[in-house]
Amino acid sequence: MKDKRYLVAGTGISGISATSLLLKTGADVVIYDGNEKLNKEDILDKIGNKEIKVILGELKDSDLENIDTMVLSPGIAIDAPFVNMVRDLGVEIIGEIELAYLFSKGRVIGITGTNGKTTTTALTGEIMKNYFESTFVVGNIGIPYTDIALDTKEDSVTVAEISSFQLETVKEFHPVVTAVLNITPDHLNRHYTMENYTNVKMDITKNQLKNEVCVLNYEDEILRNEALKLNNKVLFFSSRQKLAEGIYLDGEDIIYNDGDKETLICKVSEMKLVGIHNVENVMAASALAIIVGVPIEVISKTIKEFKSVEHRIEYVRTLDDVIYYNDSKGTNTDASIKAIEAMTKPTVLIAGGYDKGSEFDDYIKAFNGKIKKLILLGVTKEKIAKTAEKYGYKNYEFTDSLEEAVNLAKATVVPGDVVLLSPACASWDMFKSYEERGNMFKEYVNNL
Repeated sequence: MKDKRYLVAGTGISGISATSLLLKTGADVVIYDGNEKLNKEDILDKIGNKEIKVILGELKDSDLENIDTMVLSPGIAIDAPFVNMVRDLGVEIIGEIELAYLFSKGRVIGITGTNGKTTTTALTGEIMKNYFESTFVVGNIGIPYTDIALDTKEDSVTVAEISSFQLETVKEFHPVVTAVLNITPDHLNRHYTMENYTNVKMDITKNQLKNEVCVLNYEDEILRNEALKLNNKVLFFSSRQKLAEGIYLDGEDIIYNDGDKETLICKVSEMKLVGIHNVENVMAASALAIIVGVPIEVISKTIKEFKSVEHRIEYVRTLDDVIYYNDSKGTNTDASIKAIEAMTKPTVLIAGGYDKGSEFDDYIKAFNGKIKKLILLGVTKEKIAKTAEKYGYKNYEFTDSLEEAVNLAKATVVPGDVVLLSPACASWDMFKSYEERGNMFKEYVNNL
């Protein structure tokens, strides 16, 4: 691979990490970003190498002379005009996940789904760390796979959260066990149709062998249908019914049935995580751990100790007997519906953001008498309000900033209420990321 010449497209976290990995292997690298306003010196400073060629703005045919492979950052659409140009010239196109896999060792656990990926990945990672000596947790969770690929060993276990954007460019990427948690409408502005989106998600299994396992949510009708198409084994989990084989919820008990006997993993009341969606995340993580040989007692102990990940129904503070939750990672309607369902007190909901082409009907229907006031901001605020009106919900108010929304929420609540930031939208209209949005929310709440 070091004899190849690489073009790394994108100068975000993934692009910088991919470049750094390639340089460590002695590869010849050129960096490209379509944003001509970026500063080349800043890019080179991030990489720590002043000798690399950086191309900004328009990419020309002449820039691609002797380029063998382009490494595409996940934020760049695979049908972007310059990507099509590169493809037409016969240049191989891979993503950062594929690049990392080609340089890594050991076993990979791959986790995807519309919602729950980060919590399931973090929990699975903790279980692995409590049993295996060499464990890495990477991917869409915030740590580029390319950051650690060269540190992996033959006995390493790498737990990878993989988004649909990252799955678009996999070729040889081969997790020994995978999980698809759920599939609901998301990112249709990029994938165009649910069929495309589903196919991309299921590509996480494309290189699995017949005896390798994919963990699927039995309560997701799309996934039950997709299971029939797979060539490898399937292990289901279910939050609603007992399974002859798999993991399921029986009252308060999370049970593993191996086909012969039932084993208690833990009770829901013993978990620090809240909401039925987190019960499903726990079942998925348990299934993955069991498949790679982790003892039940290690799994159970880890689940009981595990706390919510940052920005996912994250407790912020209690002020005047009002609880504030940060669910900035609720970047689509299904994720936010799960957060709403987890609330057990009258709730003031802060929502709205970047428009990914979502509809908000199911979101408004999920209010179910819980949402005493809806505070809206961002590009989608009028779209959400119009949907709310359609279903007879009129207690909403527009704000121009997150700080204003927090202050309005404070003025609205009474003791015993909850304030929940769960936008049901991406953050890119007003913030760099959902992390920035969540951190600002926490800052505003803590300043009240």
